[in-house]
Amino acid sequence: MRYLIRDDEAELDAPLGGKARALASLRSAELPIPAWFVVRPEAFHDSVPAEQRASLANVANVETLHPSRPVVAEIAAAMAELCPDGASVAVRSSASDEDGAHHSFAGQLDSFLFVEAAEVPAQVAAVWRSGFGERLLAYRREHDLSPAPRPPTVLVQRMVQADVAGVAFGADPVNGRRRLAVVSAVYGLGTALVSGDADADTYHVDLEGTIVARAIADKRLAHRASPGSGEGVASVPVPEDQARRPALTDEQIRAVAELVRRTGRHFGRPQDIEWAIEAGQLYLLQSRPITSLTRTADPDGVLNIWDNSNIAESYNGVTTPLTFSFARRAYEEVYRQFCRMLSVPESKIVASANVFRHMLGLIRGRVYYNLLNWYRLIAMLPGFQTNRGFMEQMMGVKEGLPEHLVAGLAASTWWERMKDRFGLLGSVLAMVRNHFGIQRQIAAFYRRLHEALGAARPDLEPRRPDELVAYYRDLETKLLTRWDAPLMNDFFAMIFFGILGKLTRSWCGDTEGTLQNDLLCGEGGMVSAEPAIRVRALAEVAAKDSALIAALCEAPLPAVRKKIQDSPEFRLPYEDYLNRFGDRCLEELKLESPTLFDDPLTLIRSVGQLARRLATGGVPLPLSQEAAIREAAETRVRSTLGWRPLRRLLFAWVLRNARARVRDRENLRFERTRLFGRVRLIIVELGRKFHALDLIDEPRDIFYLEVEECLGHVTGTGTTTDLRALVALRKAEFERYRNTPVPSERFETRGSVHEGNTYQGKAVAAAPQGDQLKGLGCCPGVVRGRARVITDPRNATLSHGDILVAERTDPGWIMLFPSAAGLLVERGSLLSHSAIVSREMGIPSIVALTGVTRWLRDGDLVELDGSTGIVVRISSSNKEAPDGQ
Repeated sequence: MRYLIRDDEAELDAPLGGKARALASLRSAELPIPAWFVVRPEAFHDSVPAEQRASLANVANVETLHPSRPVVAEIAAAMAELCPDGASVAVRSSASDEDGAHHSFAGQLDSFLFVEAAEVPAQVAAVWRSGFGERLLAYRREHDLSPAPRPPTVLVQRMVQADVAGVAFGADPVNGRRRLAVVSAVYGLGTALVSGDADADTYHVDLEGTIVARAIADKRLAHRASPGSGEGVASVPVPEDQARRPALTDEQIRAVAELVRRTGRHFGRPQDIEWAIEAGQLYLLQSRPITSLTRTADPDGVLNIWDNSNIAESYNGVTTPLTFSFARRAYEEVYRQFCRMLSVPESKIVASANVFRHMLGLIRGRVYYNLLNWYRLIAMLPGFQTNRGFMEQMMGVKEGLPEHLVAGLAASTWWERMKDRFGLLGSVLAMVRNHFGIQRQIAAFYRRLHEALGAARPDLEPRRPDELVAYYRDLETKLLTRWDAPLMNDFFAMIFFGILGKLTRSWCGDTEGTLQNDLLCGEGGMVSAEPAIRVRALAEVAAKDSALIAALCEAPLPAVRKKIQDSPEFRLPYEDYLNRFGDRCLEELKLESPTLFDDPLTLIRSVGQLARRLATGGVPLPLSQEAAIREAAETRVRSTLGWRPLRRLLFAWVLRNARARVRDRENLRFERTRLFGRVRLIIVELGRKFHALDLIDEPRDIFYLEVEECLGHVTGTGTTTDLRALVALRKAEFERYRNTPVPSERFETRGSVHEGNTYQGKAVAAAPQGDQLKGLGCCPGVVRGRARVITDPRNATLSHGDILVAERTDPGWIMLFPSAAGLLVERGSLLSHSAIVSREMGIPSIVALTGVTRWLRDGDLVELDGSTGIVVRISSSNKEAPDGQ
């Protein structure tokens, strides 16, 4: 036949449309499907005059539209084969994009039931008209589909005189549970359910065939055959005693659930089917994908809790694939090594391989802690119940883990608890050994680091790609996978800082939690504070030369460099600063971030602005307050503890270790910066080599590749050699991330992380109200000044007495610290970089001020108390909230 395709002749590449193509595909599954044929779109073209086809509105409204004689003849012949007994049929649409994976088109085209053979051509024409109606065109516009639909294929299927019918889903379409099939049933035809004329019984069936839930409706109406009445059906009442009984037996419920699962297995995805039972025989009428599942996570899937807390200080905003792949690998290796250092049994380490692999995640291009795995890591070590609180404080986690999840991390059986106790005994002994050997470990680490990095920054331009890869692997072997001293020092910093907080609260009555911070002020020897001191010294030199000040503040970089060369008194300490701190920059742990070696303008402008203030008499706050703060705190401890020698001895021991470990933590983080700077240097040079070989369009495109993709291309272990295409794909994807909603600071996902999850946690609180806000006081002192809200420190300036307000800071911000009278930070913890450096420099500061950047505006007069963590807005500037710096 020219215009028709019978079910036993249907090929999947034929113009069957969505509904009929699914039925043709299911033929191989030998499912009970009523016989059918389709009327091809060509029948429409040969039946409708060209002048009518030119106007969609005309096609939709022409009531005289009728199939041509050849089409009618073929329909008559097909009906004689399909229904030799004179049975009626259903005439339904089967448009090309109907019943697809993304759009169902449910209810958008007309269908007709109980159609007699003589009426089939007329109803075929009615379906054609509905394919161009305003209802369908509006649906296409709403879903951003092509506005010019094609004529639908029409499905003609032998009618089932249903006693019971309904729909079924291979997964719960409401909550997304893939383990549950949902069966809905009504008496008579399923149109009563689809149209909403009747309520349906609903059953939930699990994978084992257990009916786990059932809701029996009062089914007072049913649709029955009514030939010649429009769509061929009519509503009839159901006897009251029958209406409240289940429409299906348990056996039938399981049969329908198995039918929908069989269709899902055939298509490889859960299906939404229509079914009917006539005289005890179950039939499948239609099958299409459940379109909502792509937007719904499976609540039975594995739970992950994502939190960006302090890690946003290091990896803020969108992070490139290269940086994430490098960081994820580093976290995996160093924390596995950390557990070995604490004598965690090797069997437990091997069994926890997925914990180490998934310490971090990349969600819409942004780095998050996979928080449950951090708790699992801590659970391997002694003192989990205490140390998890210390870990939360160190990571800046605002919300602890729910207790029912905490309970699930501990050993459950008696034998598991006994094995854990023996293992923990070994870990305790290893902790003691590492504590007394920490200084030797740190010294050995520094020797290894200096040997690997050398004294000077190397020139990598002459090296071949294979030599650069070898250099990277050498660093990986010597340092990246042997990060023992920083890890152990971080662990002891967490413990001693946490114990110090407990002692100051319980023994010294420090209810505000400020004494702990005051005792850590002015430790000295902290490299993090050195850049600010050097910036101040550079500014004092520049303040003597007005022309140099003007160049530092305003001139383009080439002119500034020339002026610096002409000023030897300034040039020598400036070059020394770059040699020492050139790898420190904004977002310094993101390998794609330009360093001061690449662009020193941030440093130059900061020095220039400070020098201008010095030259005009605007003297910044002195950097000597920390000693007085520390002395006052020590006096308070001595007075409180009085003549309790054991307490004084224990407190002094804890304090000494807390100071040493926090100091070394910051210093070792600087060595991490140096190592990352060297890795960055290797990657940037490899990018230049790839560009020279015409593998990528720009040298910096290399940051859109993962580390092993870069190295593997050189060593022959990469799986993709078309790096340019891979970069283009990733650049487009990550550009979308920059323009899509930012995930919450903390949220949960279920199952496949990137499918169906919204990445939204608790609703973001509105901007704080009132004139007072409380956070964590980091360094004492009461300061009153104008708020300066800064989102980007590049080229930002602070006037005398300004209080720096920021969402977060990293080491690249420290050049602004000498000019700040105080510091207010929305994010962070007592061990974050801004807290430690402000304590060391004696700058009154408060962190963890939720919403402070939305609460304050440039020019607001505020007063902060770094002891209590309270900031008060005295008067408002009434300026617009800043959108730049």
